[in-house]
Amino acid sequence: LSFKVGGVIRSLSVREGQRVRKGERLAEIEQAEINAQVEQARQAFEKAERDVARGERLYGDQVISLEQLQDLRTQSAVAEAALNSARFNWNYAAIVAPHDGTILRRLAEERELVSAGNPVIVLGAQDRGFIVRTGLADREIVQVKLGDVAEIRLDALPGAALKGRITEVASAADAASGMFGIEVSVDPGDLSLKSGLVAKLSIVPSSAGAGTRVYAPISAVVEGDGRTARVFVLEQQRARRRDVEVDFIEGERVALASGLEAGEQVITDGAQYLEDGESVAIVDTLAARPAIR
Repeated sequence: LSFKVGGVIRSLSVREGQRVRKGERLAEIEQAEINAQVEQARQAFEKAERDVARGERLYGDQVISLEQLQDLRTQSAVAEAALNSARFNWNYAAIVAPHDGTILRRLAEERELVSAGNPVIVLGAQDRGFIVRTGLADREIVQVKLGDVAEIRLDALPGAALKGRITEVASAADAASGMFGIEVSVDPGDLSLKSGLVAKLSIVPSSAGAGTRVYAPISAVVEGDGRTARVFVLEQQRARRRDVEVDFIEGERVALASGLEAGEQVITDGAQYLEDGESVAIVDTLAARPAIR
């Protein structure tokens, strides 16, 4: 949370770990300068209004032109806008809790000069509970969706395994890291968790439990664009290109939803150099065979 105007912090009465209620005032900016700005803007607006009234009388007496009267009215409108802006700043010279929560961090202290928009307080929302944020690579993000189950293990609690579900999935990659952000809501059970703990996630894609799938070495995949990929299958000493549907990737294996049957032989070494129908010879007796689950 931050102030919408800059200034010296007059009060910052909350401490880290403190619970606060929606609407509670958490911090305030020194308002002497802001009050002076409001008063100055009010005086300028009142003067501009008097100038308009006097100008209208002079225009009626044909002392000033219509253009001069319009200039006075424009100056009055500008002064009124400045007054509204000063009043807006006065109204937002405090930080008010937008919801119930817990103060996670104080990023400033009383009597400190802060700029508008600089974070002063980090407030954790109680209604959302605890969440874990992490990033996934492009080939991983296509495997997950909202509601997928995750297992969470914490370095601080080595014996605990918590359950969670994916609640947010980014639609675009982070410009700096190239990773797609996700959020996992955590069910803490009876454990007393703290914000900032380091977690390890194991995510099970929802598609992983749907029906029987064939697994093949990831090195057998020679081309791919999203959920569709190509592999070469050994048929009567010839390499046959086969389109397959990728479900998800698990370590060094790829789970295929269709396109390959259990027990078929796929080519791994040198597959990227093959053409469909090309004659091949097996030189290794340990042929790569997809497994079934």
